[in-house]
Amino acid sequence: MTAQEAQWLRKIIATEELHVLFQPIVDASQQAIYGYEALIRGPKTSPLHSPLRLFEVATQAGKLVELDILCRRLAIYRFAELDLPGLLFLNVMPLTIVERDFREGLTLGFIRDSGLPPERVVIELTEHVPIHDYELMRQAVDHYRTMGFQVALDDLGAGHSSLRHWSELRPDFVKLDRHFISGIDQDPAKREFLRSILDVARSLDCQVIAEGVETAAEHLCLWELDRGLALLQGFYFARPNQQPPLELNMVLPASTQLKSPAGRTTRSILRATDAITTDCAVPYISERFRQQPSLRCVAVLENGKPVAVVRRNSFLTLFTNPYSHSLYAKRRVLDVADARMLVAEADTPLEILSQKLTDSRDIEQEDFVIVNANGDYLGMGNIVDLLREITAIQVRQARHANPLTGLPGNILINETMAAYLASGHGFAAAYVDLDNFKAFNDAYGYARGDHIIISLSRLLQAQVENVGGFIGHIGGDDFMMLLPLEHWESVCQQILHSFEVMAPGFYEEADRLQGGIHIENRQNRMTFFPFVSVSIAVKPIHDTTTCQSLDIAGELSELKHQAKKIPGNSLFVERRGHEAFQAVD
Repeated sequence: MTAQEAQWLRKIIATEELHVLFQPIVDASQQAIYGYEALIRGPKTSPLHSPLRLFEVATQAGKLVELDILCRRLAIYRFAELDLPGLLFLNVMPLTIVERDFREGLTLGFIRDSGLPPERVVIELTEHVPIHDYELMRQAVDHYRTMGFQVALDDLGAGHSSLRHWSELRPDFVKLDRHFISGIDQDPAKREFLRSILDVARSLDCQVIAEGVETAAEHLCLWELDRGLALLQGFYFARPNQQPPLELNMVLPASTQLKSPAGRTTRSILRATDAITTDCAVPYISERFRQQPSLRCVAVLENGKPVAVVRRNSFLTLFTNPYSHSLYAKRRVLDVADARMLVAEADTPLEILSQKLTDSRDIEQEDFVIVNANGDYLGMGNIVDLLREITAIQVRQARHANPLTGLPGNILINETMAAYLASGHGFAAAYVDLDNFKAFNDAYGYARGDHIIISLSRLLQAQVENVGGFIGHIGGDDFMMLLPLEHWESVCQQILHSFEVMAPGFYEEADRLQGGIHIENRQNRMTFFPFVSVSIAVKPIHDTTTCQSLDIAGELSELKHQAKKIPGNSLFVERRGHEAFQAVD
């Protein structure tokens, strides 16, 4: 520590001359920003601009605790001032926690002053010195949790951080050091390490945040390695900034499961079960349960609409003593019914119903009520039937899915196309193909080529599923999209623009600088091939009664050839007898 640095440190603390930056933490599963890590920088003109040097000098000067508390206060106030969404990940020195903050409740005071609820703050334990007193540290961590805070362990695998910290403190999050993420797409050992870490995290009910994601290749590798690794942070998504983005400005690989085929709705698992009305007497339902041992749940209706259910197990529990029959003999069924029930419309897709059941943890889920669009009772559904139906669908989808991307293959594409046509609703059919892909394969090999296909498939999947469409993989670099008429153009434009941004990242630096590759063509002549691009051919279908699946496929194949004649990323559209195209250079 120099005299100049000591002087600067005193000035910084006295004047609070620090800059607070925020770096987003991305939730890939939700395609959204999950929260922000607050980062501190010293004055740009000072020798203490770097946070590493700033805290190193503070440690040497005996000002670490004072500086840490100052940084924490400024970060909390600035986060609240910017009204940033999600969680605030707040770097805190363990030394500070077990000293002043533990005693005085400083962080909670800052939170209350800022108007933030403690539930939106994650205490991120960042170490510059090792932890010696684990018992005191555990007390401090438990103290924070009782106030509503969550706890994260920063930089797992670096510095003083160790698996013991994880075991002793049981944090809600662990942030994996960037060393293990950098170049993970090229390092099998790092991939195996991450798999092990994720297994431990699941067993401890802890979320892993992968830090230091800087390239599309690293991100894609993480996605392929484990779809459950959703929380990501790094320059690839956004750099630390005093004015960070409020929304995710890029498309991430979709993590949703394959959708059920068109037409597979809740109606397919409906059981016609006679309901009862609100004026029904208790003895009647008692007798009905006695006569029908397989009957587990009955809906209670008022004006044809469900208002409650009577569940067999709960109902029979009421009659466990000899006085129960006389007690309930003259009471109405509403006195013993449960108003908490899950109601699903018959036209709800099975995958949405499954998610709804999964999220409704506060009620019994074995049976649920099925209604029409007006809320009128139709029958009952059972979770066993739902699981059986979804399992059958998934088995069939897996059997007919493309092995590289996992997307539906040709059989499922044809079936879904037929279902779309049978529905009577208009839609747009789109054929997606890559240009200059063979040259890329010849130059870089099939493994790198597969990387492009997978990247494109995730881009398409994310965009299509956002509008409730269908995406299938015909084979090779060919894909089929079925899109709502009102959304097809915006989806296609987003795909073109996103892929244009992605494409240079597939190439080595030298080729990236020259905008493509030089390679021998089929005539053994050196030829320049620009970056891989996307061609999309679209056929809007307004009248489904006049079309056949095979005819649409044939027309799209011809339109695709027209699209591929256009240089660069292009969109070629058939518009009622005349054709139009739009290129994105």
